[in-house]
Amino acid sequence: MIYQLICSYKNFPHTCKKAEECQPFVMVTLARLARLTLAELARLADQSQLGSIITAHFIIEGVNTSFTSITPNQSDNTFVHKPDEELTKFRRLWWEEGNIHPQAKWEEATLPYVIAEGETLDEYEHRTDEFNVRGLWEWKDHKVIIYELPVKHHENFICAINSEIMEKCLPVKRTDASIGGLGATRTRADNSGKEADASFRPSKSRVQSPNGSNGKKEPWPNLVVEVAYSESEQHVLDKVKNYWLGNLSRVHDAIVVKIGPFSEDDEPPTRMQAWHFCITDKRTRTSEIQPRKYFEFGTHDKNGNPTNIQPGQCVINISLDCLYHDASPGITIPRQLLPDPIVLDFLLIRTEFLRMY
Repeated sequence: MIYQLICSYKNFPHTCKKAEECQPFVMVTLARLARLTLAELARLADQSQLGSIITAHFIIEGVNTSFTSITPNQSDNTFVHKPDEELTKFRRLWWEEGNIHPQAKWEEATLPYVIAEGETLDEYEHRTDEFNVRGLWEWKDHKVIIYELPVKHHENFICAINSEIMEKCLPVKRTDASIGGLGATRTRADNSGKEADASFRPSKSRVQSPNGSNGKKEPWPNLVVEVAYSESEQHVLDKVKNYWLGNLSRVHDAIVVKIGPFSEDDEPPTRMQAWHFCITDKRTRTSEIQPRKYFEFGTHDKNGNPTNIQPGQCVINISLDCLYHDASPGITIPRQLLPDPIVLDFLLIRTEFLRMY
């Protein structure tokens, strides 16, 4: 039933020869129709709620509603979405002029979205500097791909968690053991260019080229933070596992926050999830790292039920040994000035975030 509905939908790619080949297209299409992430869609499918949601959409919208085409990106197993010619023209203005044009209808865009192809990494970095774009675009295989949009919720949460981390490090400010906030400093590795939403480290010695975070000698951050709103949960977790913590010589700890669900009415997100990864938990060079900690800390859980989170219930602990990993020679870990571990209470971060609404 679901496959028949989707395959009757306008512009659905009828190139699959077998049902199992169609499944990725169907999943992405269903997610677009129901305005869900793929992870949320999978959960609904397990709960047998999928048919009623999609059927209701077809009844309301009709099967002839216009839809953008979907093409697979073979290099990283994601799907990129290509809109019609008119939208493409206006959306490309963000790349060409730094202009987020109202007729681009970014609020309706399905991510990931390829905004430019055939571009060099140098040109990508030049434009991210020129247009002050950080943590939203990524460069890979000469394509510039948008995974996140510069919306209020995303930027507000970055500010809230960045402020909490820097406040915890205030006792060592203006000392040799000071922790620097590097923001969304660009990095180069694995034939790609990425920026975290926030990053931190102490003073560190330069490394041997080309192992640095800039593809040369710049040391990597010790702690990065990734905040996802319009970006999918799967993509942000893959980025942390395979890029930031891709090997033992890059980032030491990573915090991932996923806020949602997406709202076109600018309502504050109610569901919030957090993961903490530490490179010391990577058992072998080829094994997939597992989160050290995961919890939900939103005002409502995944089922829409109100939560009653108490102080100290949802915390991430950052060890000083991790935060000061590979610090410059002569720097002593300031155990007399900072608590070990540094405790980040996400109830406090959530409260600060929601003050903006």
